[in-house]
Amino acid sequence: MDDWRQRVDAVWATADDLGEQGTVDAIDALVAERPAGDPVALFEAAGARDFAGREAEAEPLYRAALANGLTEPERGQAIVQLASTLRNLGRPGEALALLRDLLEVEPEHPLAGAAHAFAALALFDDGLPADALREALRALVPHLPRYGRAVEAYAAALDDD
Repeated sequence: MDDWRQRVDAVWATADDLGEQGTVDAIDALVAERPAGDPVALFEAAGARDFAGREAEAEPLYRAALANGLTEPERGQAIVQLASTLRNLGRPGEALALLRDLLEVEPEHPLAGAAHAFAALALFDDGLPADALREALRALVPHLPRYGRAVEAYAAALDDD
């Protein structure tokens, strides 16, 4: 799998040069080398479709990767990327639910910051700009040792009215 992973990483390193369809084709060729239902291969196929702006094709592949037991570090990436895909498909509520589940179970997940960022975007898309700003500000609080308490208080006072 190490050689396969290196070849996948090489495709992603050149994705801008390959273009959208070239990236999908290159990833699909590598996916074909793996057993059917391989969760990492499904995740990579989903990511390639996301890269190509084909979110409707990416969604079931992300879901299949997760259902087939995708593990970290790809699992967290798949959840964040699936949430982004759902948001782009006009389903911010579903995106937010996925991200909330991840953050509830693993508040210190290495991708918690990204999850909060995409949650803020989903909240904004759902017509809740104050909630979106609150989400973003609360994600910043741990990085503000001098002003964290003040930012937390201001975030709590935000209102969508």
